[in-house]
This record gives sequence, C-alpha cells and structure tokens, in this order.
Amino acid sequence: MATFYTYKARNIRRTWYLMTGFFLMVIGVGFVVGQLMHAPAILPIAILFAVGMNVYSYWFSDTVVIKLTGAVPADPILHRDLIRTVENLSITAGLPMPKVYVVNDPAPNAFATGRNAEHSAVCATTGLLAILNQTELEGVIAHELSHIGNRDMLVSTVAVVLAGFLSMLADLFLRMSSFGGGRDDRDNRLGGVLFVLAIVGVLLAPIAAQMIQLAISRKREFLADASGAQLTRYPDGLASALMKISLNAQPMVSANHATSHLFIADPFGKQGGIWQKLSGLFATHPPVAERIKALHDMDMNHS
Repeated sequence: MATFYTYKARNIRRTWYLMTGFFLMVIGVGFVVGQLMHAPAILPIAILFAVGMNVYSYWFSDTVVIKLTGAVPADPILHRDLIRTVENLSITAGLPMPKVYVVNDPAPNAFATGRNAEHSAVCATTGLLAILNQTELEGVIAHELSHIGNRDMLVSTVAVVLAGFLSMLADLFLRMSSFGGGRDDRDNRLGGVLFVLAIVGVLLAPIAAQMIQLAISRKREFLADASGAQLTRYPDGLASALMKISLNAQPMVSANHATSHLFIADPFGKQGGIWQKLSGLFATHPPVAERIKALHDMDMNHS
C-alpha cells in the first residue's frame, strides 16, 4: 500500500513541469508581442516577469492561499483541541508542526498548503470543528498531513498562483488591444492581434486553470485517505468525518475556483441538476461514497 512519501518525487517533478510550462508560455507571448510591436525590449521584460512569477508562486503561494480563503491563525485557547490534534499527529507522522489556521465559515471543510513540510499550514473551518468529534477530527487532520508528507500541496498551491497569473495576462492583452488603434495599418494589425490574444486568453484562462488542477490526479485523495487512516490506525474516523461533511455540505463564503482543489470537500457545496453532472466531469476529488467505501474496505482488511 502507498505510504506518505510514495509520490513525493512525482509531485515535485509535476511542480517543475508546471513552472517550466508557465515560463515558456510567457516568453513565447513576449517574443510574439515584441515582434509585432518591433520592440525587442519586451522579450527580456517577459523573461524577468516569468522568472519573478515562478519565484513568487513557489515562495509565497501559501500566503496567497491563506489570504484568498480568509484564514486567520488558530486561537491557542479557543482552538486548543485543534492545535493539540495537529501537534500530536505531526509528531506521529514525523513531520514538523505546521502552522494552524481557522476560517470563520459554517461550511465544514479543511485544507493544507505550503511549499514543503517545513513551511506548511493546516486550516479548518469553524463549521468543521463544530460537527466533528475528536476521532473524526483526527481523521481529517491526518488526511491533510498526508498531503503535506506526499508534497501534494506543493503542486496544488503553485497551481493556484499560476492560474491566477494566466487570468491576469488575459486581462493585460485586453487592455493593450485598446491602445494604438487608428494611427496606421500596422497599429491596427497589432491591435487586432492583441485583441484576438485577449479573447483567446479570456476563454482559455479558466480552462487552463481547470486543466492545471486536473493534472493533480484524483488518486492523491485516495492516497491521502489511506495514509491518514494508517496514521490514526482507525479508517472509520475519517470515513465518518467524510460522511458528516457530505451531509452538511454547503457553499463556503470564501469559495474560490482557484483554491477549490485544495479542500477535503467541494467548497461550493452540493449542486443539483445538469450542473452537477457537468461539474463531475471536471471534479478534482473522487465521489465521497467511493472514498468512504475504500476506507471501510481498509478497516475490513485490517480486522
């Protein structure tokens, strides 16, 4: 069975592939725009931008995620049980103690973020803390610590920032296309090309962001579930937590498509009708029923 560190090297490689792809894309765009505008200086600017964004996404992505979700540091008194649970399970897992955050939101959910085990954070919503007992809370925290041990959150967190920059580039092209029109044919052609790039960027940015998230295999959730169950030695704890989270599913106030793949459950809650079927095609998490079944199967195999 897979353990904490089974896919660590693979996730590190995926992160470098993701950052390299972003780097090459920005340089390619800078080269094309520079040629169209007869401005060679644009290319080195694009290179500096790509390098800067990659460095920023690696070193500060966790800060971006924390701000996007509205998380605040856990109170040592009010959230004493949460902090103690994270500390005890971190010691058991052989991981450094991550920072602990809380989101003031009635929707039950949790996530982990950070670039490595030494710079990581675990966050839970107040809604999660309100409905779970100690055994269930341990199951959820063990799941999130598994993401940290497997380096899942490295590629997941970097994806949040780079997907955001894709949208920013699309907006930049849209603004650039509105300048320079009407002076001569070359300016008109440039404006037309930039406008096309802007439209393509606007259409492709959310798709690219979703594809980045889908590059993070759904298997990571099964692995984190299994690793978390191994850590607590009680699969039913996490299974019961997932059931409660599913039954109490509701949209988070701070729900954001860029960060949705980081959470243990869909932060947009239950969605019915045709939208549920369509969104299922692009879901970054396997169905809760399948995860619970896998955990129950683990419990039976160990009994």
